[in-house]
Amino acid sequence: MKIAVVCANGKAGQLIVKEALGRGLDVTAFVKGDNRSAAEKAVIKDLFDLTSEDLSGYDVVIDAFGAWAPEVLPQHSTSLKHLCDILSGTDTRLLVVGGAGSLYVNPEHTLQVMDGPDFPDIFKPLAAAQGNALAELRERNDVKWTFLSPAGDFQAEGERTGRYILAGEELTLNSKGESIISYADYAIAMVDEATKDDHIQQRISVVRE
Repeated sequence: MKIAVVCANGKAGQLIVKEALGRGLDVTAFVKGDNRSAAEKAVIKDLFDLTSEDLSGYDVVIDAFGAWAPEVLPQHSTSLKHLCDILSGTDTRLLVVGGAGSLYVNPEHTLQVMDGPDFPDIFKPLAAAQGNALAELRERNDVKWTFLSPAGDFQAEGERTGRYILAGEELTLNSKGESIISYADYAIAMVDEATKDDHIQQRISVVRE
């Protein structure tokens, strides 16, 4: 299986590359600057400059794009649209590192985590940007996409336990009543999803057991 990890220099991207390589998968890192991931094969190119030829031949493209500064938050939508456009009509699957703020908290799917009174104001612009990107992605039926949301407490330096619960569109708590997952365990879930052919054109989520 050939996997491309776009924005592989980020914390999530690096761990996804490491996890995929550990399973013997054929991984290429796509990075904007010097390759800081563990992948020996790397393409140095800005995401917005990628073409359909660059991603041709890959079974799965994992989009690990992240932006936090207010002026670049719209790139969550524009970067995802660009990847969708160049993968449109192909059999290549697109797996997206998503956010938790857009997960639903009621069965009717009318309220999201970011709508809650305890959701930190500082994270609301990011959650809204990622939520908008997901809403636009849902309109694409020409791409085999999957959007994987982490738990609410997404820990960059958390331990790798190897245990997680795969859930759906609603915020899911573990047996301890927690919504938590490490980047390392998230990477396991992402690579598990990459090696399967499930959840096409769906948003799913993951929480530590």
